[in-house]
Amino acid sequence: MVKRININKIFIHALLILGSVIMLVPFLWMVLTAFKSISESTQMNPFIIFPTVWRTEAFTSVLSKMNFARLYLNTLILIVGRVVCAVLTATMAGYAFARLNFKGRNLAFSLVLFQMMVPSQIFIIPQYLMVSKMGMLNTSFGLLFPGLVTAFGTFLLRQAFMSLPKDLEEAARLDGCNIGQTFLYVMAPLTKSSMVALGIFTALFAYKDLMWPLVVNTEQNTMPLSAALAKLQGQFTSNYPELMAASLLACIPMIVIYIIFQKQFIEGIATSGGKL
Repeated sequence: MVKRININKIFIHALLILGSVIMLVPFLWMVLTAFKSISESTQMNPFIIFPTVWRTEAFTSVLSKMNFARLYLNTLILIVGRVVCAVLTATMAGYAFARLNFKGRNLAFSLVLFQMMVPSQIFIIPQYLMVSKMGMLNTSFGLLFPGLVTAFGTFLLRQAFMSLPKDLEEAARLDGCNIGQTFLYVMAPLTKSSMVALGIFTALFAYKDLMWPLVVNTEQNTMPLSAALAKLQGQFTSNYPELMAASLLACIPMIVIYIIFQKQFIEGIATSGGKL
């Protein structure tokens, strides 16, 4: 029996290691290609994996062509702004849908669920027209606009508030708390893990967002990293070492964020049961 359990553990660990290696292959390919020449990066010989000469010309060329300091700043503004707005609005809306009784609550929440069911690309044209009418094209606010509210976050926080016992609210009312005080001092702190999970998801979605930044921003100084990388892709040919070098530099912010908030990442994903 013990031997069988050990065999099962070895088999499971082997599968996990194999899956980890498979997931690391694209990242390793990106790193190796960044140090290759153009001819090496496009050749079809599968046995030539490492560059014959480790070159750094792609990094120097990319740094001279692109203002990475500005791109990092734009991306940071995008991530922080969307995370703050999403967590703030979703927490309040989730509490209202979960705990408050008002006319049209079910209808309003059905509209939130409907927004989750349809592709986000459907809203690009009306959102663009709204930003254009406000004169906010090529601005940081234009990048943040679709993330001011989040249907997914509202649903996630609603479920978190519904899981809390009603006795907490009753005890708060007996102590003289109004609705705002009950929400701020009693209920909201108990959904911290769900807020962290929502912040993680929002940060990743904002970092990977490509279509909206390309639509709303056409100037290089207002683009985030994702849109700037897309501009490096040529119509007919592409300099793959430069593209991979820029992609490697673009990974630095998320790697740093993960290293700093690694504990919160793991706790938030484990608690919410979500998948990235």
